[in-house]
Amino acid sequence: MVTQNFLYDAILYIYALSLLFYFSDFMNASRRAKRIGTGLLIFVWVLQTGYLVSRIVSHLQMTAVTAFEYWLGFSWLLVTISLVINRFIKIDFVVFFVNVISFAVLALNLYSNPGEGESLAVWETTRDLLYIHISLVLCAYAALTLGALFAGMYMFLHNQLKRKRWTNFVRRLPSLDIIERYGDRAVIIGVPLLAMSLAIAVTSLLVEGRAALLLDWKVLSSFGTLIMYIIYVYQRARLKRPGFQLARLYIFSFSLLLLNLFSNYFSSFH
Repeated sequence: MVTQNFLYDAILYIYALSLLFYFSDFMNASRRAKRIGTGLLIFVWVLQTGYLVSRIVSHLQMTAVTAFEYWLGFSWLLVTISLVINRFIKIDFVVFFVNVISFAVLALNLYSNPGEGESLAVWETTRDLLYIHISLVLCAYAALTLGALFAGMYMFLHNQLKRKRWTNFVRRLPSLDIIERYGDRAVIIGVPLLAMSLAIAVTSLLVEGRAALLLDWKVLSSFGTLIMYIIYVYQRARLKRPGFQLARLYIFSFSLLLLNLFSNYFSSFH
């Protein structure tokens, strides 16, 4: 587990799963995905409420609220606001990004958890958060790579069908609809994971007092890549662009992702 506290770990993992379902609903307007995401988010809210109450009760003798309780309460408040927005205002994109911020606050709040051996605890927390960041970004890269393969396959099959080239290889390929469907699933998984990994990385830099690294080429190119994928998602989900145009935009976004990977040679971030 990531931390010594099983309940806190459970909140983080369930929260991440909830975000994936919310993003799936935004991409494909899936009522089932939204119900599951909302159910998981409500469960997260219940766990956070119980955890926050238990922390407050155990610290009744204290004259001041610690930073850990403060940021835990802030994350709980963001979850509460997002549930209210989801219930009464129904702006799904806002709900998703509010919860990305809340998830980052919840993960980075591990820095505020006091205990014996404070310097060692901070070092272990930094290491654990690095593991979370690396795990999320590797999973995001894997999903987005699969998405790029589907996008390339879509472009190839589209051109072959347009030119009426019915080769044996073309006949063995799935239909454009199936390719597009699986490409969407790759995006649904990859983009939220990429956003969460960047949220953890950036807020970690701010907490550690290394804000100057936010201007590093690696960080800037990471944000540029995420913005391009968000543009892709918006054009796919809201503007309903033709599949071939979306496939080209996806390939361009993936090219930026590759550029981001190779930017390690010019970066002091990693």
